[in-house]
Amino acid sequence: MKVLVTGVNGQLGHDLMNELAKKNIECIGSDITPEYGGIRDRSAAERAQYVQMDITNREAVFDTVRELRPSAIMHCAAWTAVDAAEEEENREKVYAVNVKGTDHIAGACKLYNAKMLYLSTDYVFNGEGTTPWDPDCKDYAPLNYYGETKLEGEKAVSSRLERYFIVRIAWVFGLNGKNFVKTMLKLADTHDELSVVDDQIGTPTYTADLAVLLTDMIQSDKYGYYHATNEGGYISWADFAEAIMMEAGKATVIKRVTTEEYGLSKAKRPFNSRLDKSKLTANGFTPLPDWRDALYRYIFELNNQDLKF
Repeated sequence: MKVLVTGVNGQLGHDLMNELAKKNIECIGSDITPEYGGIRDRSAAERAQYVQMDITNREAVFDTVRELRPSAIMHCAAWTAVDAAEEEENREKVYAVNVKGTDHIAGACKLYNAKMLYLSTDYVFNGEGTTPWDPDCKDYAPLNYYGETKLEGEKAVSSRLERYFIVRIAWVFGLNGKNFVKTMLKLADTHDELSVVDDQIGTPTYTADLAVLLTDMIQSDKYGYYHATNEGGYISWADFAEAIMMEAGKATVIKRVTTEEYGLSKAKRPFNSRLDKSKLTANGFTPLPDWRDALYRYIFELNNQDLKF
């Protein structure tokens, strides 16, 4: 099996390359930069074959896929700056990456007979209620432009292909890139108190754990829509922040506030990011570990690796 991974400069793409290499699966990483631009941590992502590919350029995508002939493409590349996506001057670029870029990947998969795995988000839903979202639910109503474009990406994949996985994730954290955990730890060095919302509910996703699941998934033929976050129940961002402080031994106090009280964000966030993951076990996949265990391992990695960018 040969796998092309897009977006390897990001959190998940980096960990996917490492996990594929561990399983002795031939893998090639790609991103928009001339050379690999992620962390230098002596990982497979750093050492593996790398090709520059601008997913917004249809000809470049088709040329690359024709040359490499992967049996699968794991599409992690995306515009993920949610608030910046709301700015009018960015919308064309966001659409080009999340919609057109995904359509180009899907089209190349169809032409060259490759299966595709597309990473999506809880933001495709309206975030209302308290019932966990079923992966096969079609009750879409994204609250922001990022969510709209990720939903259009889903439709591009499902309309073009039969052999595809669409995997929605939420609250992602990993070694290679920015995330909520790193932000909280950095702010804790200069703040005695931090305000964090407690009315947005979901579950964190550690990319190292997610990569294990996705590597198993891409080797299967159990196609369709899935949800994947760590286990351990549903929590608020404030709950997560408190756990981060406790695990890292920080004295910073978390002040619980409502989304309305917090303000600031340009993009609306969903209150209900609960994702039903039961389809994973129903199809024979192993669920991700408890998020508390993932957080412990993640902070250990942060404290014990000399990461170079």
